[in-house]
Amino acid sequence: MMYQKKIVAHKKAITFVSGFFIAAAIAAKVLFHQVAVYDIGMALASILGAAPIAIQAYQAAKVKVVSIDLLVTIAVVGAFIIGEYNESAIVTFLFLLGHLLEQKTLERTRSAIQKLVKLAPATAWKLVGNDAQEVAIEEVAVGDRLLVKTGAQVPVDGLVMEGTGYLNEANITGESSPVFKENADQVFAGTILENGTLKIEARRVGEETTFGKIIELVEEAQDSKSLAERFIDRFAKYYTPLILVLAAIVGILTRDVRLAITILVLGCPGALIIGVPVSNVAGIGNGAKHGILIKGSEVMNTFSRVDTMVFDKTGTLTNGKPSVAFTKAYGHQAHDYLSLAAAIESESDHPLGKAIVAYVKDKAKIAEIKVTNTVVLKGKGMSATADGVQLMIGNKALMQEQRISLPTVVEADVKQLQMQGNSIVFVAAENQVVQVIGIKDQLRSGVAETLDGLKQKGIQRLIMLSGDNQTTAEIVGKELALSEIHGELLPEEKSAFIRQLQEEGAVVAFVGDGINDSPSIALADIGIAMGGGTDVAVETSDVVLIQSKFENLVHAYRLTKKTVLNMKENIAIAIGTVLFLLVGLIFGYVYMASGMFFHELSILVVILNGMRLLSYHTKSSKLDRNQFVLRQDSVE
Repeated sequence: MMYQKKIVAHKKAITFVSGFFIAAAIAAKVLFHQVAVYDIGMALASILGAAPIAIQAYQAAKVKVVSIDLLVTIAVVGAFIIGEYNESAIVTFLFLLGHLLEQKTLERTRSAIQKLVKLAPATAWKLVGNDAQEVAIEEVAVGDRLLVKTGAQVPVDGLVMEGTGYLNEANITGESSPVFKENADQVFAGTILENGTLKIEARRVGEETTFGKIIELVEEAQDSKSLAERFIDRFAKYYTPLILVLAAIVGILTRDVRLAITILVLGCPGALIIGVPVSNVAGIGNGAKHGILIKGSEVMNTFSRVDTMVFDKTGTLTNGKPSVAFTKAYGHQAHDYLSLAAAIESESDHPLGKAIVAYVKDKAKIAEIKVTNTVVLKGKGMSATADGVQLMIGNKALMQEQRISLPTVVEADVKQLQMQGNSIVFVAAENQVVQVIGIKDQLRSGVAETLDGLKQKGIQRLIMLSGDNQTTAEIVGKELALSEIHGELLPEEKSAFIRQLQEEGAVVAFVGDGINDSPSIALADIGIAMGGGTDVAVETSDVVLIQSKFENLVHAYRLTKKTVLNMKENIAIAIGTVLFLLVGLIFGYVYMASGMFFHELSILVVILNGMRLLSYHTKSSKLDRNQFVLRQDSVE
């Protein structure tokens, strides 16, 4: 028993050693005409390769399962007895190689769960009277008051009781911009306080927090995807006993042992064994060449049947971070107010300020501007003097507070920008608005073209689920002509929506990038992650767009359809060849030599057919990569 476990455990090494013996044997015969060395090499490869296959056949037989391993074992033994060492060696090697490739692509890792657990807060600062004590997260109970400092994680779901600050909630809601929190606002475990100080009251702790539920949902969804059966196993259930019975009947009726063994050898579906994995590996290779990681043949099959595609918004349909989409100057421009504003904002950590700094190309000019008298006005903006010019930079509330009027033309521009989902930053000098800046999380390059391409290729419904507010979600969704748009959703609500679609009979693919997306990625029939997203999302997914190129979705979808078709072609070639050989053998039209030729030829044909996938590319003038252009929303 111990030796059986060791042999099966080292099946990968056995496959490579067996392949080495076959290659060495062929080299000895072709290069040095050493027939004896050829036979010895093939015999050794046969014995070595047959060992794990025979063990698996025996283990299956013990539980009354007649597997394809049994057929291969009997065929190999038969071929060995009649001296066809080359045939037995090649059959065992191809069989082991096929299983090795299949297992490698179907491996599932649970490291995503471990990474999520590591990201969960381990300690909290618990307020006892006026003192804060650091305690283990397990010691926090509902109703406890906690202190959260700048840079720290919020340890529980709760409500703000005192203080203000900006929270990065990307882990939970997917929202790219930090959210301003004040008294009575809700906060989530796992989010990060970028600046400020908060005192919160715990409302949900431990596994009951939103973050805890994300971990639970990912675990459940991964477990639910581990029961897929391979076609070859289902086929072997009926095919293996049929060939064994057929060989036995022929052997008894003809009393020709060689003929019966030949039936077993030729009946062994070598092309079927290697045909599906070679199509799968070629498809995966093509995907990798185009920046797409597809994790296995089961993924290929399921993805090819997807009819509903669901998208996260932030970081998936959009770039995932705010950037300047619009700028406009008003009145006589005595100064370069945009550069002055950028110099002032360079002293701020606010994400809108960072976007303005990033937008101004001349960084050297910004560095030379002297900024003094900086005053931060929480929740409104800031004032400062830049190169002697006094500026007020902030939102509409700041303009109203400073009694700075907004001319009709400014009001009209602002209204239009807000309708497009922009956050507005006003720059005022001498009590007049001199610059309006529109900032938003802009659409990824080529998103609209890609979604149109998916519709053309067979996707019936395109749905967006977002943690952002409904108004912002609808602005993005309507611009992209999506079928459905749903905002203000937490991770568990997104997962519930996915389940509902599946219950309605839809085959669902979910595309996301963040930790908050990982439950939906794992639960969907096909989970697709942007390669630039979190490790958890990437590892939980079935498909990864390695370079986060959204336009690769069309090629990924078409490639899976083409690969599944290729697999079916190889299955038809393999089964058709076996039927042809068996009928010809029984009726005297096919003999051992010619049968061997056609048998090996069928294997070569399915390999070449599968390899065609390596050069496959999506043909569509609309989706030509060179035709994707970056959206130009900026006006100066």
